[in-house]
Amino acid sequence: MLQKPRGTRDFLPDEMDQRREVEGIMRRFARTWGYREVCTPEFEELELFTIRSGEGIIQEMYVFEDKGGRKLALRPELTAPVLRMYVNEGKTLPKPLRWFYFADCFRYERPQKGRYRQFWQFGIELIGADSALAEAEVILLARDILAASDISFSIHVGHLSLMRSLLDGLDPDDQKKIRMFLDKKDTGGLAMYLSSQGRDDLCTRLTALAGCRDLNEVFTITGDLPDRDRIEELFSILDASGLEYTLNPGIARGLDYYTGMVFEIFAENLGAENQVLGGGTYRLAHLFGGEETPSCGFAIGFDRVMVARGERMPAPGTVAGVAFTPEGRDWALTVAGAFRNAGIRTELSLTGKSIGNQIAQIARSADYALIIGKRERELQQVTVKNLRTGGQKVLSLSDAIGEVSGSEPR
Repeated sequence: MLQKPRGTRDFLPDEMDQRREVEGIMRRFARTWGYREVCTPEFEELELFTIRSGEGIIQEMYVFEDKGGRKLALRPELTAPVLRMYVNEGKTLPKPLRWFYFADCFRYERPQKGRYRQFWQFGIELIGADSALAEAEVILLARDILAASDISFSIHVGHLSLMRSLLDGLDPDDQKKIRMFLDKKDTGGLAMYLSSQGRDDLCTRLTALAGCRDLNEVFTITGDLPDRDRIEELFSILDASGLEYTLNPGIARGLDYYTGMVFEIFAENLGAENQVLGGGTYRLAHLFGGEETPSCGFAIGFDRVMVARGERMPAPGTVAGVAFTPEGRDWALTVAGAFRNAGIRTELSLTGKSIGNQIAQIARSADYALIIGKRERELQQVTVKNLRTGGQKVLSLSDAIGEVSGSEPR
């Protein structure tokens, strides 16, 4: 028997109902902030991803050649494709651009809980705005979306200028290795590496900065910074907005293109793999042939959000089932169509068995049975049976729709 590929999943209707509900919530909140949905191809030129992250990322991707010999890759994330689309299609549009997306991505990695080879991302990109207010907007929108998704989480906000101020003057390779240790929160590895370089003093300062939670104390460690006013303005806006967050100067996102503000959000019940969102400010457009453009955004690991949320079935809405005799078939089809046009989920019995048998089957999933026989057909009426109370009424079609649509789903 054939099985699904490793690292992928099948979703049955109950799970898809849950996923679509949360997906709809995220879309709705993004739109209320003025963001509009975009979509990019599932595969892109391989260079789109290697130009930013290097050839090493190929080992983590699904890469192939098409029949024309072009090297392509299934997208491992969506920021690069969206910025490529901006350079191709949107650079003349009025800025700032507020875009959001929801789509599947692919990475060739070891599957584990909340981490799959095919996974889904919800994200936003705010393109062409360069201000503390723009950065704050992105963080606050992330807060609103995850709060509406009904999960418990904590927000950590940092700024790369803080850590970079301590790394200035170091060899770029050394800076990259140090950021890697910081990103993985590997303080032991960081201490060993810097000790081997004769930089124990730097290790002390980096560790102190990473653990600092007060902005004034941070500036005591870093000294005065050229963008200090911008950093202070950002945190002032977050405070004025009532955001609950933790200042975390130790955030050192592994992706090299982040330029300033960075933030991460963690769910409270996912164990070690508990990050559900990452984002910050970046400049990518110039890598893809456009002008250097300030941008800010985030990506949500949708699958991890669903795990953090737990199994929670959405209200299905009222369901009606139609049972009918052979003489009532044509009127039953008309009745079913009218109920569906009214937005009521309506299922037609397909068994051809007795009315009693049809009602028994309908009762497994429906709130009401709409019974159609010869009499109902002749009088253009509907017998409505409430399957929760057992009550039964004979009504006109319009009254039957009102009776069912006005009820609460079970």
